[in-house]
Amino acid sequence: MLTYTIRRLVLAIPTLLFIALVIFLLLELAPGDPLANMPLTIPPEVRQQMREALGLGEPWYVRFVLWLYQFFVVEPSYWLDATFGTDLAAGQQRIISFQSRSPVFDTIAERLPQTLWVVGMSYIVGVLIALPIGIISAYRQYSWFDQIGTFVSMVGFSVPTFFTGVLLIVIFSVQLGWFPSIYDTTHRVNDLDSFLFQLRQMAMPVFVLALYNAAQISRYMRASMLDNLGQDYVRTARAKGMNEKVVVLQHVLRNSMIPVVTVIALGVPQVFGGAIITEQVFKVNGLGQLLILAIQGSDIPMVMTLTFIFAVLIVLFNLIADVLYGLLDPRIRYD
Repeated sequence: MLTYTIRRLVLAIPTLLFIALVIFLLLELAPGDPLANMPLTIPPEVRQQMREALGLGEPWYVRFVLWLYQFFVVEPSYWLDATFGTDLAAGQQRIISFQSRSPVFDTIAERLPQTLWVVGMSYIVGVLIALPIGIISAYRQYSWFDQIGTFVSMVGFSVPTFFTGVLLIVIFSVQLGWFPSIYDTTHRVNDLDSFLFQLRQMAMPVFVLALYNAAQISRYMRASMLDNLGQDYVRTARAKGMNEKVVVLQHVLRNSMIPVVTVIALGVPQVFGGAIITEQVFKVNGLGQLLILAIQGSDIPMVMTLTFIFAVLIVLFNLIADVLYGLLDPRIRYD
C-alpha cells in the first residue's frame, strides 16, 4: 500500500504540471484585460508601465515558470516562516492579485472559513442523510419509504440550487421572517446567542446544498446496495443462519460502499471550491464568489491559483479513494 501511494504521488507531479500549463494557457487565451476598468484618460505610456508592473510585459512562458516558483517555493516557505516566527523576506515575491494588490493566498485564507462553514457543513449533512436513505431504500425496495426517498432525491437532483435558494428566501425570510436572507460574513461566534444566530444564517444555504448532495449520493448508495443484495454470497450468508443485521451492515454495506466512496471523495474538492451559485444567492463571501469576481476582473493570478488548488484536491482525493478501496475490499491488493 505504501509503495503504491508513493508511486501515485510521484506520477501526480507531471499530471499537475500539465494541468497547470493547460489552465495558464486557457487564461492567457481568454478575452479580457486586467486594466480594462481603468479610466480611458490614462496615457498609453502610463498604461504600459502599469502592465509591466503587473508582470504582463514578460512572455507567457516566463510568467508561467515564475508562477510555479512562487506557488511551490515562495508560498510554502512564507507560511513556514510565519508559523515558526522567522524572517518573512519571501513575502515580497508572493503571488499578488491584480485586483486587490494583496497576496492571493492571504485572500483565500480569509474566504476559506466562510466556505467551510456553509459548503463543508452542507456536504457532511448531505452524506449523513444520503447513506441511511440509500441503505433503507434498497433493503425495502418499492416500499413507501423507498417511494418517498426516490421522489425527494429526484426533486433535489433536478431542481437547480438557485431556484431552491430563492424559494427558501421568499418563504422563510420574506414571508415568515425565520432566517436572515443574507449571510453576514462579519459575524463572529462569541457566546450562545451568537452561535444560535450563526446556525440560523447557515440553515438555508446548508439545506439547499445538502439536499442536492444527498440526492446524488443516495441514488448511488441505493443502486449499489441493490446490486449486492442479489449476489450469491448474500444468499449463502443467509442460508448459514447469519443474523440479517450482520449480513446487511457488515457484508453488503461494505461491498456497496466501494463505488460510493468514489462519489464522496470526488465531491470533497467541491467543498473547497465553494458553491458558486448558492454563495451568490445567499451572499456568502466564500471562495466561489471570489472566483467569480476574479474571472470578471481578469485577475489571472487569483483564477490560476484557485483552479490549480481545486485540481490538486481532485488528484489527492482520487488517491484517497483508491486507497480506501483496499481497506473496504480485501481482494484488492496494490503491492
